[in-house]
Amino acid sequence: MYRRWLIGLIRTRSGRLVGTIGGVALTVAFIVCLGAFLQSSATEMTARSAAQVPVDWQVQSLPGADHGAVEAAIRSAAPVTGLQLINYADVPGFEASTGGTVQTAGGGAVLGIEPSYFDQFPGQVRRLVGSVDGILIAQQTAANLHVTVGDQVVVHRYQAPDVRMTIAGIVDLPNADAMFQAIGLASRVASQAPPDNVLLLPTTQWRQVFEQQGASRPDTVKTEFHVKLDHRGLPADPVAASIRATEQGHNFEARIAGTALLANNLAARLGAVREDALYARLVFLFLGAPGTILAILLTLAVAGAGRDKRRRDQALLRLRGATVDTVLRLAAAEAAVAGIGGAILGILLAAFAANFILRVALLHSTAFPFLSAVAVAGIALSLAAIVIPAWCDTRRSTVAAARRPVGRDRTPLWAHFYLDLILLALSAAFYLRSAAGGYQVVLAPEGVTATAVDYTAFLAPMMLWTGLALLAMRLVGAGLRQGRPVIAKGLRPVAGRLSDVVAATFGRQARRLTAGIGLAALAFAFASSTAIFNATYEAQARVDAELTNGADVTVTGTSAAPASQVLGSLSRLPGVAAAQPMQHRYAYVGTDLQDLYGIDPTRIGTATAMSDAYFANGNARRTLADLTQTPDGVLVSQETVNDYQLSRGDGINLRLQNAADHQYHVVPFHIVGVVREFPTAPKDSFLVANAAYIAQQTGSSASEIVLIRSSGDPARVALAARNATAGIPGLKVSQIGDAVALIGSSLTAIDLAGLTRLELIFALVMLAASGGLVLGLGFADRERSFAVLVALGARPRQLGAFLWSEAALVTGSGMVLGLAAGVLIAYVLVKLLTGVFDPPPETLSVPWLYLAALIVTTASAALVAATGEAIRSGTHVTEKLRGE
Repeated sequence: MYRRWLIGLIRTRSGRLVGTIGGVALTVAFIVCLGAFLQSSATEMTARSAAQVPVDWQVQSLPGADHGAVEAAIRSAAPVTGLQLINYADVPGFEASTGGTVQTAGGGAVLGIEPSYFDQFPGQVRRLVGSVDGILIAQQTAANLHVTVGDQVVVHRYQAPDVRMTIAGIVDLPNADAMFQAIGLASRVASQAPPDNVLLLPTTQWRQVFEQQGASRPDTVKTEFHVKLDHRGLPADPVAASIRATEQGHNFEARIAGTALLANNLAARLGAVREDALYARLVFLFLGAPGTILAILLTLAVAGAGRDKRRRDQALLRLRGATVDTVLRLAAAEAAVAGIGGAILGILLAAFAANFILRVALLHSTAFPFLSAVAVAGIALSLAAIVIPAWCDTRRSTVAAARRPVGRDRTPLWAHFYLDLILLALSAAFYLRSAAGGYQVVLAPEGVTATAVDYTAFLAPMMLWTGLALLAMRLVGAGLRQGRPVIAKGLRPVAGRLSDVVAATFGRQARRLTAGIGLAALAFAFASSTAIFNATYEAQARVDAELTNGADVTVTGTSAAPASQVLGSLSRLPGVAAAQPMQHRYAYVGTDLQDLYGIDPTRIGTATAMSDAYFANGNARRTLADLTQTPDGVLVSQETVNDYQLSRGDGINLRLQNAADHQYHVVPFHIVGVVREFPTAPKDSFLVANAAYIAQQTGSSASEIVLIRSSGDPARVALAARNATAGIPGLKVSQIGDAVALIGSSLTAIDLAGLTRLELIFALVMLAASGGLVLGLGFADRERSFAVLVALGARPRQLGAFLWSEAALVTGSGMVLGLAAGVLIAYVLVKLLTGVFDPPPETLSVPWLYLAALIVTTASAALVAATGEAIRSGTHVTEKLRGE
């Protein structure tokens, strides 16, 4: 019996069965793809975070320790791919004599490093000028002493005579904080600024120079092992990887207790990744959960579109003697076939989408448990969509009532209890709570990323999405029942003289039509909000990249080789729209050495964006105007304001290095504003002032940086700039594309391209399904009613008036209400996910082309469904009247 029943369904109800299979497949595919995104994000975060650690372990030998035994313990505790012995010596000061003047610098450190260190740990030292073979000086120290390659530096030593050294090269230390960290102390105690003055010597020479100081002052010298570990053995999951790295460190500490101290940089970084994994889940909740809910609702709608016909089929079975249990078993058989078929098809679609959209291989043994769980959930969804309504129909309806073509519409429970208004009120409350607390997903105090997740913030957009859809259904239902004249007038271009009759039929079918409009509105809201959020994210990613890089193309030099010396040639390069110099000096605020940027406030905006979000008052134009009108004005960072209890209008004395004697002198400034971020500036403390005033007070108008805005491809302009500056050592050219790639792959800015592409594609499919499949199945469920109209003499155009009017009503109302809701939801998402954007966007970015594609796709699907039913209604009229 079951086999005959299923064969009959395939022959006569194939559209209903295929529609349910498609709905289940879409749900399964979307959930599987979201799971694949989460897994791939976690794996990628683990791999990238481990790769970005410049030194995995720093092991400090305690006095009297056997270096050979420490090295053996390191190699026994973890797989090692690189190991170097580094010597440190503290010195009281440096001195240099250049240009007829003598420059002195305060205390610092001298390191002893083997030449092979630069190859094993390439992220630790970056060559700027000269050779890396010999004595190297840090860029800041070279600026303080005003020395370059070939000059001599006098190093003062503790309880030992001074020693004179000739500089072979100038280098940058990108990870100075880690290189000079205090090992073995609590993290809050170990946080300290690296020395301002650093010299690097070959190990053999270092031992000769500091042998005497080490003997008399052993507290001023130390030895560290810098270790690179093999990351291939780390688990892909961030939590498991963090645990593994911590366990390896504990194993080493157990082996060398009392002889060495460990700074486990790898475990610390992976520990932060565990927090970033929470951020990935939050992004999933904000962007993925509405799509999952929409796919489930679409499946229920597809299955429910054939409920009237299924109810009549079941009533016919009961008339012929079938029991309620038999009817339910037949419904379960239909649901099982649809569920199993949909689960299999969904997994195959997910594998295809994951491979081509997310670049993830899905079909492998480790994914089997997850795929099985989602498949079971898809089958359960199919059973719930078919069996539960069948059970309700058999319990609540008589056979005669089930065969009745037109039933009574009842007000749904959510409308009785005003659930839509309650959800909107709760959404507003949660949003105001999160906004008032200044909630941000990602917090970066002192440049150290930490993630704080407030999952209640997710409730605001979720409740808003649901509440707006229910409110739309309430308003549309009331309009269909009470606004017949207005609807008739609006349908006149489609239905002509039948507009009053069509409007009357809409009033009797208000519940079914409002459900279809609500689903269409949900689909449009999901698609448009995701698209707007994605467009805003991409636009801000470029702004963030420009903030990081400085401009489309940035040429960076040093005080000895400023980039402004080639400003003229750079300005004349093809593709350069504007080029502006920017000074990058250093200034002492009290005892704190900070970056100082000198700009021309009236022209800096021609080369790089000056966002309102850069400044505390939220107004870039006013802030730059105030700086222009105050020659000795300075913009200070928020951290400096907090640390030194400063306010706008205060006078502040900074110490700047003078070009004549290369000494730091006091220069007065007046605070005109607070700057939060600035192109190329660090995340913590920095200053921005007028370049003309800085040049006047320091005796040097040179600018270390040139910012370039390109009128075409920044990569081509960067290549031309590299060719133009190839003969000048020390100049570095960077372009915005490199910064975009770096930002998109960082831990706190997960690349959303794959997820948003996935969601935008699924959104198009869901809209087509809601606009075409659900509408078409609804038409098919009422084909007997349309056959009656044909039998009574209705012409194709008259029948089309009913079909096209319904398609226009469902699609048009859903589109208008959904797009309006989508814009509001996108606004809330952007406000709540402020931490994703750096800086926050000033306005939403609207992808007009994609929104047009949404409208065209949905309208086309609805048109096809209505036209197809109009054609089918004129055929096999007798069979349809007999109820098949």
